Amino acid sequence: MKVLSQNFNSASKAALLDDDLRCALDRAEGGFVNTRKKAVAELRNFEDYRTYGQQVKDHTLKHLDYYLTQFETNATKNGSQVHWAWNGEQANRIILNICAAANARKITKGKSMVSEEAVTNQSLQDQGYEVIETDLGEYIIQLAGESPSHIIAPAVHKSKQNVTDLFHAHHSGLGYLEQVTEPEDIVNQARQILRDHFCSADVGITGANFLVADTGSAVIVTNEGNGDLTASLPNVHIIIASIEKVIPDLVSLGGFLRLLGRSATGQSMSVYTTLFNGPRREDDLDGPEQFHVVLLDNGRAEILNGKYRDILRCIRCGACLNHCPVYTNIGGHAYGWVYPGPVGAVLTPLLVGQTKAMHLPNACTLNGRCETVCPVKIPLPSLLRQHRVDLAQMGAPSRTQKFGLWCWYSLASRPKRYNQITRILIAILTRLQSLKSTAARGRFRWLPLARPWTATRDFPAPAQSTFQQLRKARHRHKT
Repeated sequence: MKVLSQNFNSASKAALLDDDLRCALDRAEGGFVNTRKKAVAELRNFEDYRTYGQQVKDHTLKHLDYYLTQFETNATKNGSQVHWAWNGEQANRIILNICAAANARKITKGKSMVSEEAVTNQSLQDQGYEVIETDLGEYIIQLAGESPSHIIAPAVHKSKQNVTDLFHAHHSGLGYLEQVTEPEDIVNQARQILRDHFCSADVGITGANFLVADTGSAVIVTNEGNGDLTASLPNVHIIIASIEKVIPDLVSLGGFLRLLGRSATGQSMSVYTTLFNGPRREDDLDGPEQFHVVLLDNGRAEILNGKYRDILRCIRCGACLNHCPVYTNIGGHAYGWVYPGPVGAVLTPLLVGQTKAMHLPNACTLNGRCETVCPVKIPLPSLLRQHRVDLAQMGAPSRTQKFGLWCWYSLASRPKRYNQITRILIAILTRLQSLKSTAARGRFRWLPLARPWTATRDFPAPAQSTFQQLRKARHRHKT
């Protein structure tokens, strides 16, 4: 996937002006946030599981070489073939060789963010293979010629009408002449078309949510069952997974499954959780004849040994995206690469280069919601601040930015002067608020020198009392 993170500023401005996108994101945000809140409340010791997940991940990363070697040993005992890839290009070369040896022509794929990272689809298509995404969201964006805009809901930015139009344009040539407008009918039509691809595919490629070291198992978690069909029906199953997906054992898997479903979709458990343990045995009724696991580094080893190590705890649930005020206003495409939202703002600069993605860490409001909901307690705000420190030391901020930061520092480090100036500004804004041409319902539609802000959103009017004034008044009342 081409890196476009350097265009974040212009892309985010365009997204803020896209009314259809904003409506789609508003609908999705409410669903994700509310269902997660309910599911978490039902598990009384959810915070204990978060601590457990953090500890297991930290332990595994500390001994990652041991657990990866253990996984390879046990997976090989199961009949799997384990391949190691330093980068995306090497991973794709391995996959192409497997497909060529199998005389494959058609390949079905389950949802895999790491394959997006490695640009696997394009690599396969360039060599003449037919590649069909089988996750409904991925299938929709494949028809649209787009990349995913969310980790677990790739087509969250699409409206129902968008999907109806896409299906009509692409499926009418297959005999589906009537437009489908209801969600159930949309799903059924996709299911009918994908069924033929499932049955005729030569190779199936999936990602993996977890790799279990002591059993050599690869685990995928879905709500549609497409991953199971992609893995079981073709003669060859290829799993591509990044190295930090490994966990020690099945006991830890149980803990992560309790975290993943609740954090991702607000379910106590996803509909399908499947453990793959190699190719088909003699007494198995189905399954592939060959089972391959491609372990991709692609910069993880370097992250593992540095100050951003905590980001490798991520289990790709998407909770940080759903609670991020930046992501929920601009969507995923504005981030310009595979991983959007807070996790993307930390991970993308590490994988593609900090100068190519320097705008992402600076877009965060540092409100902390992402860390609060992260199932493995990744300190995302701290990591984003560290990026800002690194960029400042690299000389990335412009002169204007440096001057602005110096002005803020000079003001914020002098409390008396800060209070004097803010009182003056509050008085001015209060006066402007009386003008109907500028304000509406406690917000400013425009302000002098604030065009970059008010062009896309209102500016909140100041409160009548400051926090310090309210605190002093409360203290006087108590005494």
